[in-house]
Formats: sequence, structure tokens, C-alpha cells
Amino acid sequence: MSDLLERLRGRGWRMTAQRRVVAEVLDGEHVHLTADEVHARAVAKLPEISRATVYNTLGELVSLGEVLEVSTDQRAKRYDPNAHQPHHHLVCAQCGAIRDVHPVGNPLADLPASERFGFTVSDVEVTYRGVCPNCAAA
Repeated sequence: MSDLLERLRGRGWRMTAQRRVVAEVLDGEHVHLTADEVHARAVAKLPEISRATVYNTLGELVSLGEVLEVSTDQRAKRYDPNAHQPHHHLVCAQCGAIRDVHPVGNPLADLPASERFGFTVSDVEVTYRGVCPNCAAA
């Protein structure tokens, strides 16, 4: 489970009612919501929250490094509160469901020197694609 609220409190982030609701909506395990989904869930908790406030808050959380902006395909960007634990993503090619995965090993070490083309590689993103059980059953 994400510890987003605790991390934000620890940073001394000014916790307005609107910011708290956005953080609460994002908090959890395997959370990868679009901005529109965050807004819809936030409105259910705080009806007066505006779309602009949600977008601005998401942008600020990404800038702070507390939320990752995930783009796994041509669909809308998603927001991942699991920003401080290295992980990859498993994506359903049919419905777009996303799960965090933690495979064993170091994918950065798996890239041979001959394939680095002189780059100093500092990060790697891996996305596994397949069909989730719900789509497979349909």
C-alpha cells in the first residue's frame, strides 16, 4: 500500500481539504488513475473540488516526486503514488488495467555494454503486456 499521505505530511506539504482529498484518492496499492478518474472520485468526497484544482494538485505531486506520471500506451496519462519503491508495470492490452510488479533481478544490469552505445544509463522502465484474467474470461 502507498504511504502518500504520510510522505506529504512529512514534507510539511500544506494540506488543504482539496489536496487531502486528491491524496486520499491516490493512496493505495496498484493505483493508476487518470486525472479524470481522480477528479470523479474526489468530487464524490468533496463535491466543490474543481477539475483545475485536481490537475494542478497532480502536477504539483509529480513535480515533488511523490507521484509518478505513467504513460503505458496511447491512452491518458495515469498517476502512480508508488513513487519511492522501484517497480515495473504489467498492463492488460485489452482493458488497460495496470498492476505494479516487482520482478527479481536488475534490468539495468541486463543491458550489455555493446547495446548502450556509449550512454551512461541511469534508469530503466519495463512494461509487461498481456491480457488480464477478467478480459481472458470474457
